[in-house]
Amino acid sequence: MKRHPPRQAIALNYDGQSAPTLSAKGDDELAEAILAIAREYEVPIYENADLVRLLARLELGEAIPEQLYRCIAEIIAFAWYLKGKCPPGFAQERDTTPAPPLLNGPTR
Repeated sequence: MKRHPPRQAIALNYDGQSAPTLSAKGDDELAEAILAIAREYEVPIYENADLVRLLARLELGEAIPEQLYRCIAEIIAFAWYLKGKCPPGFAQERDTTPAPPLLNGPTR
């Protein structure tokens, strides 16, 4: 019987000022619960199993490593774009409260 890899999910918190931090992480059922909450609140979900594996090594509340700043910044920028948001001063001022993405994916 072939066993499927566990599903993993992590969530990031980004206040627009400091580096994003890990706000939730889980495998299997907890991962599904994290994803369900994200969907309920219309949080953009970005799937990248390799990135999830890296970020799942962090402790809750820990900032993302500096080496991942650009990668995470591009994901957050795209999440903002999907929500119709932009940083202050970029365009017409709108609600600029960040909507950090949730990352998930199976492990190998």
